[in-house]
Amino acid sequence: MLWIKAFHILFVMSWFAGLFYLPRILVNLAMENETSATERLLLMARKLYRFMTILAVPAIALGLYLWLVIGIGKGPGNGWLHGKLTCVILLIGYHHACGSLLKKFEQGKNKRSHVWFRWFNEVPVVLLAIVLILVVVKPF
Repeated sequence: MLWIKAFHILFVMSWFAGLFYLPRILVNLAMENETSATERLLLMARKLYRFMTILAVPAIALGLYLWLVIGIGKGPGNGWLHGKLTCVILLIGYHHACGSLLKKFEQGKNKRSHVWFRWFNEVPVVLLAIVLILVVVKPF
């Protein structure tokens, strides 16, 4: 079980690296006017999105294994897990939103400012803080 937890944490950390960095690339794309720089940033963003999607799969699969097979979070007094699962669903949605925003940049249809993307960039930080508190403190 500890090996599974360790790899779950490893893949979650790796996925979050992408969730933190891709929106930052989108901030730069929203500010960029030079074609060559835009193409380079789009290439970086495409590669990062593909890689972070691959990393999300084992992170989620191992988390589901810990919950459904090993039984972590089952039984009374484990309401924290419902909060964590809600955050995970929101993070999966955020991940897909990043992909949709990237497609808009690729199509030249982005209408959002770099300031909007700076705020958008903070969402995974807030969700990570909530997840950490829920998992470590287990307030309910």
